[in-house]
Amino acid sequence: MSKTTLRKRIALIVVTTLATGVLSSTANAHSTIVSATLADNTATTVGTPGASLFMATELATAGSAVVGVTSAGLPDAAAKSLGLLTKDSSSGTAQTATMLVGGTISFYAQPGATDSSFTASGGTFVGTSGTGYNANSVTYYQNQTKTVAIFDWAATSTQVAQLWTAPTTPGTYVVSHYVGTPTGDSIVTAPTQGTLAGRVTVTVVASSSGGSYSTVYSTCATSAVSVAGAASNADSTATVTNGNPWYIGFTLKDAYNNNLDSGNVVATSTNGALLAYANAGSTPAAGTATTVVAYDAGSTDSIRVDQGTANAPMTTTVTISYNGTVVCTKTVSIRGEVAKIVVSDIATQDLSTGTSLANGSWLDDGTARTGMFRVLATDSAGNIVSTSTTGTYASVSASLAGQTTVTSLTVDNSATSNSSTAPARFSTGSYACGATAGEVKTAQLQFTNTSTGTVIKSDAFSLRCADDPYTYTASWDKASYVQGELATLTVKFLDSKGNPANNVGSTGTWTGVQPMLTAVSATGSAPTLSNKGEKSYTFSVGTLTGITAGSYVSIIDFTSLTAVAATKQTPSYKVSTGGDSTTNADVLKSIVALIASINKQIQALQKLILKR
Repeated sequence: MSKTTLRKRIALIVVTTLATGVLSSTANAHSTIVSATLADNTATTVGTPGASLFMATELATAGSAVVGVTSAGLPDAAAKSLGLLTKDSSSGTAQTATMLVGGTISFYAQPGATDSSFTASGGTFVGTSGTGYNANSVTYYQNQTKTVAIFDWAATSTQVAQLWTAPTTPGTYVVSHYVGTPTGDSIVTAPTQGTLAGRVTVTVVASSSGGSYSTVYSTCATSAVSVAGAASNADSTATVTNGNPWYIGFTLKDAYNNNLDSGNVVATSTNGALLAYANAGSTPAAGTATTVVAYDAGSTDSIRVDQGTANAPMTTTVTISYNGTVVCTKTVSIRGEVAKIVVSDIATQDLSTGTSLANGSWLDDGTARTGMFRVLATDSAGNIVSTSTTGTYASVSASLAGQTTVTSLTVDNSATSNSSTAPARFSTGSYACGATAGEVKTAQLQFTNTSTGTVIKSDAFSLRCADDPYTYTASWDKASYVQGELATLTVKFLDSKGNPANNVGSTGTWTGVQPMLTAVSATGSAPTLSNKGEKSYTFSVGTLTGITAGSYVSIIDFTSLTAVAATKQTPSYKVSTGGDSTTNADVLKSIVALIASINKQIQALQKLILKR
């Protein structure tokens, strides 16, 4: 045997159990928390009998490890390890752990009605326990390569517990747990020939890297609802509205993914935001200061963030530190109450109608809401504010007084979104007209904030009433075009009184002829007019077969209108290829003009000579 082999020390303890009962099997889970104060050990009933190995993750506080008490049937209740730094979450044959040199791990297992043994590639086994254990028959002995302890177990034995002390030399060591048939106590003479029930690869280190904040395992994230710590660093994408708080959850860990010891946790805010500290998942009331301090481990904690000034918009940066080290910085915003409303995209209403009459394609925002105009509400910082639950709209009565053109004004659908891209960020409304066409330029809306009663008025805007399309005119934006340009046709619709038509009534379909032009925008369907009664169409100058330069006349026919009173429109235009468009006639005309000019010059010269 080599000197290397002789120096190799494998510690061994053999435990035989003869119980006939088999405990129920559940998932092989293991606590990952290493704690000096909490009973975080995993019960043997969590594992599979004969296929699990556990270690105490509860740490001893009295200076020595504690073996589990199997006679009580709950070895996990008493077991405590010493110097354990971290442990993975498994309980099978691929476990890992880290501990200090000379430390002691308290192992326990549920082998069932079998013999069992523990082996190690180094270190020392001490302090054995087992259900039905007969202390008088304990025998320890050592030969060249192993230390063996043999125990006499009662027939009812179902659980074992064992202490293992790590070497004083840093390194990697393996502790294994085997089970086998008790016939002839064969596992005593050949312990590793049993069935491997559990194995732990233990990294023994000279000093701990734990106890200090680690960015690797710590988390911090914002939430729009109360939280206990943070499962990840993924911030909430929610929008927090006026009067509601943000929460910043954080879970502080050391380099071994263990909770930190209690320390000074300080949170500060900018821009006057009010903070409150919440630990152990509590939900505090709104804070009263911009700095909060707690003596805490920060494992399941959060900071509540509220507006410094009620109903005012707020953006703040909250900085959280642990014992002077910044562990988290988050910037959050809370919307204020409505401070401004803007009315836009106003349609022209039909005569003698109620507010319910509206062209559904006018807004065409994908929400299936009809309406004659949009309203956008913002706070004093310009943030969009949803108004569905924060207040009410109404018309300003004085703005419609003294006239009969517009008879009523209302907001029918309040905004339900705060997003700058969502169609529902707008409220939509409509208005009703009397029998006379005209325009009211003094219309106003107001919004009353429920939280404060503050009333916000819009700027004055115009509402126009007109009859349905009756006649129309059509014109091109240019008199001539070059191949490849874009040409715009504008059609203006008038009601029977000559007013620009409303955009509620239909123009009907149309047919048209536009030589040498190719339609870019849709032309055949009934259009949605602008609030000035107009519709524009775009064409590309040229066709797939090329272009022939010259002058052309287009035909624009809205058949349902021309069948009554309107006239087909025939606006003309010229097109060219953009190159030299001079014709032979042009060249001949230029030659004739040149000859005439020369003749005049000869005649003038002759007169000058005769005078002399």
